[in-house]
Amino acid sequence: MTVTKNAPRDLDWLLDELVDRAVGAQYAIVLSADGLLIGKSRELGKDDAEHLSALASAFQSLAKGTGRQFGGGRVLQTVVEMEHAYLFVTGAGNGACLAVVAGEESDVGLIAYEMNVLVEQVGKFLDAAPRNGEEQANTESASLEADR
Repeated sequence: MTVTKNAPRDLDWLLDELVDRAVGAQYAIVLSADGLLIGKSRELGKDDAEHLSALASAFQSLAKGTGRQFGGGRVLQTVVEMEHAYLFVTGAGNGACLAVVAGEESDVGLIAYEMNVLVEQVGKFLDAAPRNGEEQANTESASLEADR
């Protein structure tokens, strides 16, 4: 994964701004297509951010598969509506995504708009290529060792 030198710090600040501006937005992250956390908003702890990153990647992958299988075309945005919250996921650059968790009283139109504005700002600076098989195996092996 390649991200510009100051991207994580700059991304965190931009994600904080998105959460502050968009009514109802609670958390925001930028992630690679294979679920690695790139940046997070301040209110979200690292463990929860990594968990959200994996979940958002899975939802985006399911949406892409559905689009391919049933002729839906390119995924523009994935929205999961829950009883008390929303999850929004949208592409952000080559192989990266932006995800936002918002409360039930959110202005969903404003959140979608603010997400698109942020993607326009940072998308060109992100290049989050998927890990190759060896990198993924090493990462999974290290994760298994850490869990022991």
